[in-house]
Amino acid sequence: MSKEERDAGMIARAAKQASYALAASSAEVRGRALLAVADALEARREAIFAANAIDLETARREGLAAPALKRLRFDEGKLRDVCKGLRELAAMDDPIGHEQLRTELADGLVLTRVACPIGVVGVIFESRPDALIQIGGLCLKSGNAVLLKGGREALHSNAALFAALEEASVEAGLPQGWAGLLTTREDVNGMLKMDDAIDLIIPRGSNAFVRYIMENSRIPVLGHSDGICHVYIDSACDAETAVRVTVDAKTQYPAVCNAAETLLVHRDVLETVLPGVAKALVEAGVALRCDARAQRAVAAAGIPCSAAAEEDWRTEYLDYVISVRAVDSVDEAIAHINRYGSHHTDCIVTEDDAAAQRFFALVDSAGVYQNCSTRFADGYRYGFGAEVGVATGKIHARGPMGLEGLCSYKYILRGHGDIVADFAQGRRAFTHKRLPTR
Repeated sequence: MSKEERDAGMIARAAKQASYALAASSAEVRGRALLAVADALEARREAIFAANAIDLETARREGLAAPALKRLRFDEGKLRDVCKGLRELAAMDDPIGHEQLRTELADGLVLTRVACPIGVVGVIFESRPDALIQIGGLCLKSGNAVLLKGGREALHSNAALFAALEEASVEAGLPQGWAGLLTTREDVNGMLKMDDAIDLIIPRGSNAFVRYIMENSRIPVLGHSDGICHVYIDSACDAETAVRVTVDAKTQYPAVCNAAETLLVHRDVLETVLPGVAKALVEAGVALRCDARAQRAVAAAGIPCSAAAEEDWRTEYLDYVISVRAVDSVDEAIAHINRYGSHHTDCIVTEDDAAAQRFFALVDSAGVYQNCSTRFADGYRYGFGAEVGVATGKIHARGPMGLEGLCSYKYILRGHGDIVADFAQGRRAFTHKRLPTR
């Protein structure tokens, strides 16, 4: 085992030890810590911006693509957003101890199920410095210890942000070691071996990366991979809504997983609605890659486009590019989405509620929308405070993973000397009476 792997192991074990005290901490202490972190970030803004400037300059020299540079930048706007998010988290109801179920098993014997933290969560995320604070804040609020591993491009930014997060939260009363920062690939390899200390790993990245994590660790993995999101324009669409929703879904922030990558268009509106949508997209700087039918409709309107290939339907561009395909029915659109999509978020633009209901029922995605942008698939916009990722699987959590997704539960049984023998021998009987939760 390398020195880096040993160091990662030490950080993980410290987090495990701290997780017990953190889980038992009061909502007041955790709320105070969140507010202290927000204050510390604002007080250290110049040092944080200077660290980010180093990362940006290095990234430019190395030829990092423009969308990735945008994600890497941490400026006044992002500082304002993360601090606002922390303060909103502090004001939210405490998820720990929330009673989910209350059942009288027998007279005087009451079973409850209450929310509790998962324990220690390891999150591997992209080169987006604000994600470190969002993830750290969610774990703090939900009582989880956390190991944070960001992209190498954000090395200096993450170090500056983590220092504020850790120091301010510990000063506010959280246990030392509740959060750990990992910086190297060797650290990740060390983390994957720490199944005795880490309860869950959340990798954010490509399908290949998520598969690598799953295949190289015995720790449960909640994968957040590609975001191949679709907008389907139905024959019963409103043309203006089609333009508004498609343009926002593609261009509001194209470098993120909930941006639309493929536009599906019903054949009946290829000549009436698609040209307006295509024109608006091109005017917003988007390059169109169309199948033969869509290409004919777009070209007839004098709008530039290129031919799509099979790989376009499977491509997450994260850029000002969208693939466009004509379909003959809502069922063909659904089949395309279920075959090529990433089960993230997909939208139907239609005024036909029956078509929308069929879309809702049959599209196998974490988020299924009608007449609204896929960019709403976000923990903050859902009212979760923020998110540690968007889970595209179906186990434990699905969609934007906020406070609820970071909680498990435990059963608590309160009795008065009750024993099973009394029930087995017929002296007592179960009532199994459902009671109101408190």
